[in-house]
Amino acid sequence: MARIPSSLVAATGLIGGFGVARATKKRELGGVALLAAGAVAATQWKRAAGPTTAVALTGLYVAAFAGSHPLAKKLGAWPSVLTVASGVAVASWAAADRRG
Repeated sequence: MARIPSSLVAATGLIGGFGVARATKKRELGGVALLAAGAVAATQWKRAAGPTTAVALTGLYVAAFAGSHPLAKKLGAWPSVLTVASGVAVASWAAADRRG
């Protein structure tokens, strides 16, 4: 089976978590999607780049989620989510995915 890049997993977690929460009107379900993708990405980050990088990228993932809320007041909800997801994806690719 082909490996899905951690950058795609992380971006999908942020976008999908928001999408699920918005579509179902249940923030908890969005949180489950966000958490599940974050756990998968963190496992991939640790395997590809080691525990220190995995902790740093996991912190970035959580900070992006938290930061998307105040950013949404300036950009709007979807633009904010897409912006932070893009940032996490780029960081994930640079720190873990491009290595192989």
